[in-house]
This record gives sequence, C-alpha cells and structure tokens, in this order.
Amino acid sequence: MVNNCKPEHIQMHTINKKVSLVLGSGGARGLAHIGVIRWLEQNNYNIVSISGCSIGSVIGGIYANGKLDRFEEWVRSLTLLDIASYMDISWGMSGLIKGDKLINKLREMLGDCQIEDLPLRFIAVAADVKNEKEIWLSKGSLFNAIRASISLPLFLTPVQYNGVELIDGGVLNPIPIAPVFSENHDQIIAINLGAKPDVSQVEQKPSEKKENSSRKFNSLLQKESSPKQSLRQSAMFEIADQAFDAMQNTIARQKLAAYPPDVLIEISRDACGTLDFHKADEMIALGYTKAKEALG
Repeated sequence: MVNNCKPEHIQMHTINKKVSLVLGSGGARGLAHIGVIRWLEQNNYNIVSISGCSIGSVIGGIYANGKLDRFEEWVRSLTLLDIASYMDISWGMSGLIKGDKLINKLREMLGDCQIEDLPLRFIAVAADVKNEKEIWLSKGSLFNAIRASISLPLFLTPVQYNGVELIDGGVLNPIPIAPVFSENHDQIIAINLGAKPDVSQVEQKPSEKKENSSRKFNSLLQKESSPKQSLRQSAMFEIADQAFDAMQNTIARQKLAAYPPDVLIEISRDACGTLDFHKADEMIALGYTKAKEALG
C-alpha cells in the first residue's frame, strides 16, 4: 500500500523544544494557526503532537500530513467569489450547507491517509451530542476524522462515524488541551481563537465585523432561494453564529482554567468573521505575530 502520509515540507532542525500544539476552533480565525506553525518552524520547535477541533483539526491534520505549503498557497488565493462557489446550499433540517464542494477539495488535498501513519501524533476532536461527550479521533481515516470535527451545527451537515452522529468538536471543547496531556513533550502551546478584542488594534467595531461576515453569507442565500425564505434562513444563520461564538468563548474559559497550557496564544474573537476565509494573508500574519509575542 502506498503511504500517502509522507511529509512534503516538515524539515529536521536542531531541536530546542518538543511541543504539543492545541489548535482551537473559530472559523476563518483559525487561519492564524498557520502563522503560529510557521513561527515555530522557523525557531526550531519540534511539534510532536497536535490536538485540534473544527478549523484546528483541518490545519493540524494538513500540517501533520505534510501538505501545509499546498494548503496555504490555496487559501491565500481565495476570493469572496471563490468562497461562495464552495458553499452548496442544502436547506435540509441538519445544515444550511452540504459542503460537498469544500469537502471534495479537502479530500483531494489530504489523499487516502491513515492517522496512525502520520509522522506525529494527531487527535481530531468531535462531539457526540446525543451522549453528551467528546470523541477523540486518533486512528483511522484522517479525512473522516477531520470531516467529523468540522460539522458546525446549522452550517455543515453532521457525520455518521462508526455508527454515531458527530458534529463540530467546538460544541463541547473549543480548545482541546486534555488529549495531549499524556504526550512526551516539553511544552503545551494552545491557540485560543476566542480571546477578548484588542481595543488598541480594532479597525472596526466587533459588531460591524460580524455583520460584514453575515452579510456576505446572506447575499449567497438570496441567490439560492425566494426572498421570504432567504430572510428567514439568513436571520437564523446570524443568530446561530453569534450564539455559537458566545457558547464557545464561555466553554473555552472553563477549559483553560481546568487545563492550563504552558503557553497560551490568543487571537481576538473580532479579528475576522466566521466566513472571512478571503482574509488569509491578514490572519496568517496575525498568528505569526502573536506567536512571536508569546514565545519570542
């Protein structure tokens, strides 16, 4: 069997510290994870394990699979029109977006790879809401694990995984630190994507940034439905987006108090909207800067 998990870009250095990296959830703000990883690479940190949920599982899994260069090039090229083209409206009871186009792109990028064949330890965190528990996915298909971890309620449809319906891991644990506690490392570095706004660097009010993100999605909904249906669905998305952010931020504070990392890198929750994936350059640069401030 061909091993599709051979890293393309992970380089060997004289290592200073072995690190377990915890990549939190937060939509497009998660592109800051790339900047953090780039700073760690340039400063000879050895990432030996990664735990991630939602966008954190995407970035972590792609890095572990050695495809971060390719992913970064792709995401930096995205425009608003590109983002709209990946959003295939579902109108089903379980999600506004089927995500087929986006998921097919992710499948193409990851290939047929098993988690246990990766060069480092990787855990994707999803949520089994019916049984009210986290599910730590550390074996089997890398793609399937990530797909389960990113199933944001009212956004992407849930995933059947080993007979259990799983949704976005951020519902129960937006900063999954506990999965790496037993790893062989010198430090745990966690990235929180729901930190308080940095008032010294705010260009827009937080509400304005949220409205901008929602407005883009609303315009897409209007193209796919009747005006009456569009108004109802877009309002539902905006409320769900705000509620999910509030819930995640509250849970994140509790998790950080219970499982404090050695280093916490915080990305302001108003840095960009949930769907602002066209702001990759800005978010990657922000992650790099915040890593330098916390560790440099």
